[in-house]
Amino acid sequence: MANKMNSVLAEVLEKIRPEKEELESAEKILKKFIDQFNSQAKKLKINAESFVGGSFAKKTVIKKDYYDIDIFVKFEKYYNEEKISEFTKKILKKFVKDFKTVHGSRDYFQIQTGPKFFIEVIPVIKINKPKEAQNITDLSYSHVKYINKKAKGKIIDEILLAKAFCYANRCYGAESYINGFSGYSLELLICYYKSFLKFIKAIARSKKGEKIIIDIEKHYKNKNEILMDVNSSKLQSPIILIDPTYKQRNAAAALSEETFERFKNACKKFLKNPNKKAFEIQKTDLKKIKKDAKKNKNEFILLEATTGKQEGDIAGSKLLKFYSHLTEEINKFFIVKKRGFNYNGKKSARCFFVVKSKKEIILSGPFSGQKENVKKFKKTHKKTFVKNKKIYAREKINFNLKEFIEIWKKKNSKKMKEMSIKKLEIVNLIENI
Repeated sequence: MANKMNSVLAEVLEKIRPEKEELESAEKILKKFIDQFNSQAKKLKINAESFVGGSFAKKTVIKKDYYDIDIFVKFEKYYNEEKISEFTKKILKKFVKDFKTVHGSRDYFQIQTGPKFFIEVIPVIKINKPKEAQNITDLSYSHVKYINKKAKGKIIDEILLAKAFCYANRCYGAESYINGFSGYSLELLICYYKSFLKFIKAIARSKKGEKIIIDIEKHYKNKNEILMDVNSSKLQSPIILIDPTYKQRNAAAALSEETFERFKNACKKFLKNPNKKAFEIQKTDLKKIKKDAKKNKNEFILLEATTGKQEGDIAGSKLLKFYSHLTEEINKFFIVKKRGFNYNGKKSARCFFVVKSKKEIILSGPFSGQKENVKKFKKTHKKTFVKNKKIYAREKINFNLKEFIEIWKKKNSKKMKEMSIKKLEIVNLIENI
């Protein structure tokens, strides 16, 4: 088994390392961009300097169809935090023809510099101490500095394996529609466990409901001190990973229980049967799911929801929230056997449901002593009964899932609007997602 595992990981490493030509091309693009940016900032007498951040700066980037490269623009502390995005935009306008503004807690900018490269220009405030940070991005330079100090040689390869594995299993990304591992959190976890295998073995044997608490630099005396000092809102994730550069921060705070369990199952599966396919994105075979649903006498439906919100984290989180709400609504009348969600990165997402009708549901009514309310309840519902001094009704389910969706859409148009959903359609064409 050990030989097979080593063979698989060695083969995967060769595939996930970016081509030398790609890295050289990226370096040329970045050097040119940074030189132009810093030059224009100087001409405009804006005291700001750009630097490469993220995976490219830490040499932990994995091979992809296209690359997002982070460039941070560091402003001196005397600049108004609310104005630094405006100053960044002003500099970009001097030498970039076309770029996109992404709105958030602090606006940043996206530029396509070729078919494979996208640059994200992110304004930050120069800080001396982590507690001076006004935004999480202000910590970026200290993150790069720490990882470059700790992750060298073989550790870099182990980080690449961890990132590729998480990416393939849809657990990579701190965005709210993914709720997974950020690149930085994976880098820290590998620095702590020392290898990809040790990391996934630790995850695989973790007990459900028991938090994994890691303090690499031993900022705290014990786990109880961590739980007392770190903000409670940052302690909800299944992994509490103390940021070595800022002890009050949980670097894995974005990780949800659902994503963690999916990752844990992927770890167990890979350890049981090492296979390079575990590092390849597996598309959901909707044709097979539909065929199996029919075979098991279940209903299948594929839906597409569209939002008017900004592409990326905002649109993705709105669509995911709607999907969760719709699941709850379907659950009232159907047993959900299987479901799935896929956000396309733009303004729409597709989701599927495989369900079985509950045939009959029990609706809770008023207490039997509330005569007027009982009268109204009985007028609406024909088959009623009393239990523990409360009235209930039996309702037959005489509609299928498709009919339910159509009726639900009409009844809940206002609710959909409140949730920023412009459109919900039943998709007839079956494609993998």
